[in-house]
Amino acid sequence: MHDIRTVRADPVAFDAAMARRGLPPMAEEVLAQDAARRGAQQALQEKQARRNVLAREIGQAKRTGANSVALEAEAVRLRDEMVALEEAAATADRAQTAILESLPNILDPEVPDGRDESDNVVLHQHGEPPRPNFTPRQHFELGEALGLMDFAGAAKLAGARFTVLKGPLARLERALAQWMITLHTEEHGYTEAAVPYLVNAATMYGTGQLPKFEADLFKTTDGRYLIPTAEVPLTNLVREEILPEAALPLRFTALSPCFRSEAGSAGRDTRGMLRQHQFQKVEMVSITRPPDSEAEHERMTRCAERVLTELGLVWRRIVLCAGDTGFGAAKTYDLEVWLPGQGAWREISSCSNCRDFQARRMNARMKPAEGKGNVFVHTLNGSGVAVGRALIAVLETHQQEDGSVLVPEVLRPWMGGLDRIGPN
Repeated sequence: MHDIRTVRADPVAFDAAMARRGLPPMAEEVLAQDAARRGAQQALQEKQARRNVLAREIGQAKRTGANSVALEAEAVRLRDEMVALEEAAATADRAQTAILESLPNILDPEVPDGRDESDNVVLHQHGEPPRPNFTPRQHFELGEALGLMDFAGAAKLAGARFTVLKGPLARLERALAQWMITLHTEEHGYTEAAVPYLVNAATMYGTGQLPKFEADLFKTTDGRYLIPTAEVPLTNLVREEILPEAALPLRFTALSPCFRSEAGSAGRDTRGMLRQHQFQKVEMVSITRPPDSEAEHERMTRCAERVLTELGLVWRRIVLCAGDTGFGAAKTYDLEVWLPGQGAWREISSCSNCRDFQARRMNARMKPAEGKGNVFVHTLNGSGVAVGRALIAVLETHQQEDGSVLVPEVLRPWMGGLDRIGPN
């Protein structure tokens, strides 16, 4: 959500910021509704002042026996006019809010210009894509050949974009999740939280999923929503809170299922586990003082990078361009892994600094240790990482010519010492 004072202060700059996102000028319409709201409120105050005067005059007339009919008639007209002005102010306020809440965050000046993912910029790379002396398989080919990845069974149970994992592959997914959440809590300083998977509309609004992205969500019959990521409940823990400056930063992590309708993705990644309606993810969320969010963004991204390095994966960090940066983010780093079976880089983590964009929607503030007034906190979120995609990367990276898969050393204690997954 944007501060209306930002639009008032420099509408040209605001439109220029939205233009970087490919949006048309919006400041004039926002300011028109703002002027209508403020005008109605000013007129309402004037009429309220007159109504107070009338009340005294009517009281005086009644006490002295003077004729108060004309005064009472004016009071009735004023009441009707005030009701109309209240509605006009509320209508303008709703219109202004509807525009502002539909507009994405203002981008960091360092975000490169560009229209789509082809304009993203690679910042650095860890490792080189391997060149095995055999033709590597994709993860679903490996999983099905091992007899441990069942797409037909999942389709029978739930339809497309679901998977059933069995035996050592199911355990490998669990091992990945447990190892990652332990790494972030014991070595990276995050506090683990077990969060609701169903949340209300106010929670979805706070992090920006509503109203713009309702089509991407699963909604229950009682008006709740299945979370698309644990970012939603974790960030909303500070909604409507005023935090002491000394309490920041807050760092939370959670392992949760994520539910996404994948609206608009028909025909994309229909084979395998890359794009599912349900998947597990380890999420990281930070709540910081405004001056600290940039450094926290770097820190969070390095936490996710360590996961990939420890798993023996080839990865790279990219900064998303203006046209590919998400709605609520001011700046986003994506981490991509090399998948030998696909012969392509694929996203496995996304770490974003939202600055005060979500905090304004949530009314999440900080009380400075010095000075007066409260300020909005900054919020950040990142995947640490998506468990299903980590499983895919481990399978394709550590596959052997005979179709078996080596278990990364860091996961072996979580696998009962198993170092290789072979045919079932």
